[in-house]
Amino acid sequence: MHTDSNTPQINTAEHLPTSGVAKLNHLGVIRAVGEDAAKFLQGQLTNDVVLLAVNESRLAAYCSPKGRMLASFIGYKKSNDEILLVCNLDILPQTLKRLSMFVLRAKVKLSDASGDFDIYGLLGSSVTTTKNIAPQAVNSPPTDQFDSEIVIKLRPTLARERALLLVAAGRTAPQGEVISNALWQWLEVQAGIAHISAPIVEAFVPQMLNYESVEGVNVKKGCYPGQEVVARSQFRGTLKRRAYLVQIDDANAQPVVGQEVFHSSDADQGCGTVAQVAKNPSGGYSAIVSMQISASESGSLTLGSATGAAVRLLDLPYALLEDI
Repeated sequence: MHTDSNTPQINTAEHLPTSGVAKLNHLGVIRAVGEDAAKFLQGQLTNDVVLLAVNESRLAAYCSPKGRMLASFIGYKKSNDEILLVCNLDILPQTLKRLSMFVLRAKVKLSDASGDFDIYGLLGSSVTTTKNIAPQAVNSPPTDQFDSEIVIKLRPTLARERALLLVAAGRTAPQGEVISNALWQWLEVQAGIAHISAPIVEAFVPQMLNYESVEGVNVKKGCYPGQEVVARSQFRGTLKRRAYLVQIDDANAQPVVGQEVFHSSDADQGCGTVAQVAKNPSGGYSAIVSMQISASESGSLTLGSATGAAVRLLDLPYALLEDI
């Protein structure tokens, strides 16, 4: 991947708090309850839900028959017959409605459980001081359930541990230094894993957001909507886009999700799409852009048009699988 070596990368943890708690009002929860909960979701999502152990969580995508992502979830198995799906709140109603259409005779009930939980982001030492959580696993971040508290480990960002905390609605907020939702959103971008929100519904197949490289796709599992397209992208060399971490230094050029990015070789047609964005506390904006692989190799990038603000490629915090 080409990165600009002449300009410092603005993704340092130097001024980042060592701990903190953020209230995450942009997230919601879909609850699946019933003896067929895991079996039903197994036939809908890109990851292997049946293999989830109680108190385990996994990233997964929900796709259209054309393989385009309708939603992304962090799925958590609360018990043998209850699974929680954490997703962006702005896509929850339409996602729940669509999933419910396919329940048919399955013994599972789907509902919007967002009102039952308050969701917090935990940073740094706030993760380990909340409860004793097992070390992070390689394939599936461990989780723990403590009475009415659920802690879901996330990938570390900038040498800081991170987790989601789900508590019963109305309970006292967890102790710790309060950090802003905006800072948490920036940390999410720095993790390099974009989550589907309303402007980008059906914009990408999972590999265009690197989901196969961050354990959001199990290519060995059984059928689900769009599986053929996802598998073809994985094994037949047809993928032309990947997700990249970028920086826009111009503080007056705020990117928005769904906005196009242009390459210097083509002033008329965009080469990429902003998938997630946040204000960088060190200046400008950070974003995840799903972009043509060829556009990352040479030339320059701009936001919104050929004359827009400069876009700089940064290094991803994880390695991409090489079998694409």
